[in-house]
Amino acid sequence: MTTVADVRRELSDLYAGESAAIEQEFSVTGEGRVALARRTALVDTIVQRLWREIIIPSQTASFSPLSTTLGSSAAEGEGPKNFALVATGGFGRGWLFPHSDIDLLFLHGDSNSESTFKDAIRRFSQELWDLRLKLSPATRNLAECEKLDPDNVEFAIALLDCRYLAGDSELFSKLREKAVPRMVGRECHNLIQNLGEITRARHHKFGNTVFHLEPNVKDGPGGLRDYNVANWLALISAMEKLKVWPEAHTLLPVSSRRAFDAALDFQMSVRCFLHFRHGRHDNTLTWEAQDEAAARKIGASDLEIANAADWMRLYFGHVRGVHRVCNQLLEEIPAAWSSLHRQFQGWRSKVANEDFSVVDGLIFLKQSQPMKPSDGLRDPEMLLRLFHFMAEHGLKLSTTTEYKVEQALPALAATPPRGAELWLYLQETLIQPHAADALRAMNSLRLLTLLLPELKGIEALVVRDFYHRYTVDEHSFLAIENLHRLKESKSEWDKRFGELLSELEQPELLYLALLLHDSGKAAPGENHVEVSLQLTDTCVDRLDLDPVDRDTVRYLVGSHLEMSAAMRRDVFDPANVKLFAEKVGAPERLKMLCLMTYADIKAVNPEAMTPWKADNLWQLYIACANYLSRSADERVHTSDDGSSLAHLHSLAPVAGKKINVFLEGLPQRYLRIHGATDVLAHAEMATRVGQDGVQLNLKQVRHWYELTLITTDRPFLFASVSGALAAWGMNIVKANAFSNAAGMVVDTFYFTDRFRTLEMNLQEWERLKQSIAAVIKGQTDLARMLRDRLKAEKADSTKVKIATQIEFDDNSSTHSTLVQVLTQDRPGLLYRMCSLVSKHNCNIEIALIETEGQMAIDVLYLTSEGAKLTADRQAALGKALREELAAK
Repeated sequence: MTTVADVRRELSDLYAGESAAIEQEFSVTGEGRVALARRTALVDTIVQRLWREIIIPSQTASFSPLSTTLGSSAAEGEGPKNFALVATGGFGRGWLFPHSDIDLLFLHGDSNSESTFKDAIRRFSQELWDLRLKLSPATRNLAECEKLDPDNVEFAIALLDCRYLAGDSELFSKLREKAVPRMVGRECHNLIQNLGEITRARHHKFGNTVFHLEPNVKDGPGGLRDYNVANWLALISAMEKLKVWPEAHTLLPVSSRRAFDAALDFQMSVRCFLHFRHGRHDNTLTWEAQDEAAARKIGASDLEIANAADWMRLYFGHVRGVHRVCNQLLEEIPAAWSSLHRQFQGWRSKVANEDFSVVDGLIFLKQSQPMKPSDGLRDPEMLLRLFHFMAEHGLKLSTTTEYKVEQALPALAATPPRGAELWLYLQETLIQPHAADALRAMNSLRLLTLLLPELKGIEALVVRDFYHRYTVDEHSFLAIENLHRLKESKSEWDKRFGELLSELEQPELLYLALLLHDSGKAAPGENHVEVSLQLTDTCVDRLDLDPVDRDTVRYLVGSHLEMSAAMRRDVFDPANVKLFAEKVGAPERLKMLCLMTYADIKAVNPEAMTPWKADNLWQLYIACANYLSRSADERVHTSDDGSSLAHLHSLAPVAGKKINVFLEGLPQRYLRIHGATDVLAHAEMATRVGQDGVQLNLKQVRHWYELTLITTDRPFLFASVSGALAAWGMNIVKANAFSNAAGMVVDTFYFTDRFRTLEMNLQEWERLKQSIAAVIKGQTDLARMLRDRLKAEKADSTKVKIATQIEFDDNSSTHSTLVQVLTQDRPGLLYRMCSLVSKHNCNIEIALIETEGQMAIDVLYLTSEGAKLTADRQAALGKALREELAAK
């Protein structure tokens, strides 16, 4: 007699052996569709076998003969009546990836069946879990399947892919042929609207772009989920009209189906590859995975693939097409809109003109008389007006309009527009509020690179930089979008930059420079700016720009990194301000370069433009603008030193002497970065230093924590506090160090709490301050604290190794020597560097700390015995720093 244990052992061996065979075959062929079909057949066999061994005996108390024929299906009608086993979701589609969940529906005809088989279903599910299969079971009766649960729309969507496995086949037929069509017919509007909202929310999570450097091949825009959504939308719409299941090949137009099927084959292979590579359900296409996929030519066995960049272009080509079709269906099926969206689209339909009509937010080409499909767009001016109209109103092209654009491209390629004609329309498009979306549409339809071939090299280009999140072309579009969004932003910082944008005399030159600023990144070598300048020269020649305008665009492209570099110096140092302002030269260029820097940094990734970085950029702009204009600018919102002191005295008249003593000898930068309230608080803290030697204040300021330390100066002070914070797991993002004539130190550290220690445990605030005070006083072994922290840290998992660079600068400051250190970020880095600085008898006057991805950029203003560092001291310190940072 066969026991359940025998069956379990047999099925375990079957699953392990066949899974290994599937993986082996994929490693040779790379064909994802075949792997999916084999795994689906394997799981079919297992669940059907367990049905016969567990479900049927629970009613008949007898065992059926053993059968291990792969892919065998239960005999029609086998098993109890009123109970069926149904595959849904990806399992129902036959899309079982190597580590996908298995969606099963235990379908009952009525409530009696549910109670009869409750225990058997539990044992059935347990056997699958014991086989290490990821089961996602659901139990419903037929009546429940005909109703839409507003809290579980996903289940109704999963039923669209239902497939019979075992049990009462008549019951399954009632589900598929009657219950599901009735539910879809009755709930069509709600299904499509919910699916639209879910899809838009998912797209928003990924920034509404397919062009991520490390995309998610399942859930990212244009991924496999979008392929499913497009088919579901088309299926629901067709079923609502026909009241029956439509033929699958009729859901999408033939023109879309061919590209769609090619994209599906490619993405199936890629996702299979990722599952096998990671050994788990991981759909992220990491850089390492891209390298391996390119080397193995995954999904591209018959194509020439030179490197990962070539393979990723192929990937983006497929997902862009899927994303485009999915978005078109979302726009063209009115039921997919929310009520607010419908009202908005109805309002936008009123913006039609003599060339274009607008229906439900989609642009159609007007035709005054019968003509061939592409005749209306053979006129280059009409084509350029189309995208200007799109950029102006924030509309999308209808499917028919996109088709007409594609049909017009061959003729346009023979004699593309150029010169003043092209620049006239391009500049008007660039300054429109939705210019970025119009540029994306032009790029997707291959029109943009036809008009500006200088951009061809960066189309869908992945550059290996862990600080950036998007492809080079999408980064440029996003930079342009960031500037246009300034006008609508509620952020105080954005409003300031928005006012600056409104003052520009020729904003179109700034937008053109943003479009071209990274065009040279496709060329080999580290200095992409030189190549970008060469391409810019070619482009402005084609556009026939005026000489002055050419120089402006060329300057912006060539200098687009300069202001970021200047921010790594003390933006309050008059010498730095003078040096940078004179390099820029003209106030209008300064405005444009400031905005370009803002847009460029913000387009790197959503977290790149932090408030303090925006503050530094603004302060540098204001300081340089003041220098260039030789007068105070009212936008500074600060007063000169005399009025600042008068204001402080007016706030605390009885503390005048105390404030003067505290401020005496502090650098001007202190008053510029600290408001009156902070200065008064610091002065009061300074009076209490004599009580216990150290005064600390900790507060949370939006994105980080701010720790202010006031105490008497002593060796290794800055290094010790840096080390203590590192030992607590804090990540220092910025720091300032000042001292007055009396030797009183005012240090401020801005840090993030990597492990949320302070957020989760309020009592830890006081313990952190006590710990730092103990370190300063020498009452705690800091070295031991750091050793304990480093032991707790995970092993080094950095993907990119940053080579250490150390530079000394005696020209940027009148009183200090600057040392800039670029190196791999790591826990305790600032402590190690500052300890060495102190050992070499150097005093840290100012510390500017910044992190970009895995690269630390630290700038220290140093003096020794009140003067700049000698050449010998610089050499000795540089050698020591290089040796220290080379050590693990």
